[in-house]
Amino acid sequence: MFFFFGLIIIAIGLMNIFKPSLAWYLKEGWKVSGDSEPSDTYLALTRFGGVVAIIMGLFVMISGCSM
Repeated sequence: MFFFFGLIIIAIGLMNIFKPSLAWYLKEGWKVSGDSEPSDTYLALTRFGGVVAIIMGLFVMISGCSM
């Protein structure tokens, strides 16, 4: 079960690294009408969060295998 949760967390992390604008659209973008884009800072922090999520996902997978 931990292996499956780890894979989900890793998938979310990969999505945040490769498509951070999608995360912005799902959270904030749908609220505004017109031509609006996320800031560079938001994109950088979302990518950093993706790296952290991948590390956490790997930790969850490894800790699940040792049980």
